[in-house]
Order: sequence, then structure tokens, then C-alpha cells
Amino acid sequence: MFKKLDKMLERYEKLNELVSDADVISRMDEWKAYTKELDDMSETVEKYTEYKKVAKELADLERDIATETDKEMKDLMQEEILSCKDKLDQISSELRVLLLPKNPDDDKNVIMEIRAGAGGEEASLFAYELYKMYVKYAEKNRWKTEEIDNNSTELGGIKEVVFSISGKSAFGNLKFESGVHRVQRVPETESQGRVHTSTATVAVLPEATDVEINIDEKDLRVDTLRSSGAGGQHINKTESCIRLTHIPTGIVVLCQDERSQTKNREKAMKVLKSRLYDYYRSQADKEYSENRRSQVGTGDRSERIRTYNFPDGRVTDHRIKLTLYSIDDFMLGNIDEMIEALKIADRESRLAAGVDDD
Repeated sequence: MFKKLDKMLERYEKLNELVSDADVISRMDEWKAYTKELDDMSETVEKYTEYKKVAKELADLERDIATETDKEMKDLMQEEILSCKDKLDQISSELRVLLLPKNPDDDKNVIMEIRAGAGGEEASLFAYELYKMYVKYAEKNRWKTEEIDNNSTELGGIKEVVFSISGKSAFGNLKFESGVHRVQRVPETESQGRVHTSTATVAVLPEATDVEINIDEKDLRVDTLRSSGAGGQHINKTESCIRLTHIPTGIVVLCQDERSQTKNREKAMKVLKSRLYDYYRSQADKEYSENRRSQVGTGDRSERIRTYNFPDGRVTDHRIKLTLYSIDDFMLGNIDEMIEALKIADRESRLAAGVDDD
């Protein structure tokens, strides 16, 4: 671990020189790349600098206590030595977490897809509430949201919604939301006050870039359709809806949010690239996933991850066995506590799997 840290410190010092070099500054793309690399390692370097400072303090104390003759002073120095050792243990644990390999997708924007599952109209209403919950969470983080496609119901629910969230570490924060979300409550249409169980499925995909996913036009079928939607809006009167089919994989994307065919195609391509990126990534990760299941689940959309129980006012995440008794607040987008707990569980799971100490 310390060999890695020493190399990182050496690289950090070199980067500081590079970002201050006039020639490098004149090459803006290169300067931005160095600046990002510097920013990515700054927290680890600061923590390692703290470790070295405490380690030196400990070495000085152990040297001085060997020649100290005053008992009272010796006792004080012994207490400080124990305190330094405790600090070093704590900092060492923090460094191990910071050195865990970072998911390169964590900094990306996301494409989120929410679909009503079992439960009829109640499932559609719950899907809509999940959608609003994530939009409010994004607003709290000052992230940008953009609706791509929305298949709504007459009663205000949604059969399916696709939208993007753009902001720093959006995927890193939301990636554990993929899966089946279950709701238990009394529907407004239930006359006898019985609790019903419904579900909605959430998919969180890292937004792919053109560099990562290149789609050959011959692999793409493009259909223009007359858009459909509740209430007979303008979209029913024009053929602005775009359906993209990726022939090799069979992945289909529909977008009818905009009046313009061009804009709908742009949005549909963004979703298609993200789905393809997720598809190819899943294929590559399949063997790894079979060998080691993460503590916070596989992220498979068929896996039930969370239950929202309205009569009891609780939200339970089944992967980490965490229950929060603040469902009303949770549905307003205040989901930070749950997300942080999932991230911590993931880090602990990866640490338990072992960190390379070379």
C-alpha cells in the first residue's frame, strides 16, 4: 500500500509542476486532463500527508521516551504514543478505502428508466412518485434533469418514463437504485381499506459517450410514428415519434417527447448508446458477477431491492437490512442517508474481498 502511495505522491508533485507550466497551459485539453488527475488524487495525497506527519510524530516520541528520566513526563509521552498509534490505524483504514479501484463510470451522467410493474394503476402511480423522488433528489444536488420519454396513464401515473440526470458523480450516487422497488399501502381506489402490494422497476445506466459507443448506421433501423399520449395533445397529430432498433442486439428505443423528429432522434440515440454500453458492460462483467456477488446486490433489474411501507411509515433496503422511518421525507427526495449507507456497504464489501498491498 505504501509503495503505491509513494508513487502517487511523486506523481502528484509532478502534476503540480505540469499544471503551472506555460506550455502545458497553452494546450488546454492536456492541461484539463492533468488538472482532473490532480483533483482525483488530492484527497488521497492529503490523507497520506497526514499519515506521514503522525508517523514522524510517533517516531520522535519513541526516540525521546527512551532517554526521558522523569516518570510523569514519561507517562504523558506514553499516552501520546498510544494516541498516535490509534490515529495511524484510523488513517490507514481510510487510505485503504481511498485506494480502492474507482468505477470509471461513477463520474458520468445517467439515463434512468422507471417502469410500472405488478399492481395495475397503483403500480403506475407509484412509478410516478419514484420519478418525482429522483427529480427532487437531483434538484437538491443542483443536477440537471431532462425527460426523454413518458408514457403516462389517464389517472396521473406512468407506465414508463425515461429521463437523464446530468451532474457530478450522478452515476456513482444513483447506481445502486437499479432493481425492483415494492410499495405496500392502501390505494385511493380501495374502498375496504386493504393494503395492496405493487412494484416498479428502476434501471440506472451510465450515459455513454460517442467515443465509447459507435453505432454503425447499417445496424440501425429508424421508424417514424404518429406519437401517442394521454389527452390528445399535439403529439397525436404529427409523425414526430422516433423508434430506433439496434438490429444486432434487438434493443429498441422510443422517443416522442419533442415536437421535432430531429430532437427526438437525438434523445433516442442518447438512450440507445447508454443501453448498448450497459449491455456490453454486463456481458463483460458476467463472469465476474458469477464469481462474486456484491453485498449491495447485482444491480439486476429483476432483483427486489427495497420496500416502501406507507402504513408503517418505513422504507427498507433489503440488501443492507437498513430501515428508515421517514417515508414522507424520503419520497421528497431526501434519500441521502440510504445512498450513503449503500456506498459504505459497497466499500466494505470490496475491502473484505482484499486490497492489493504491493
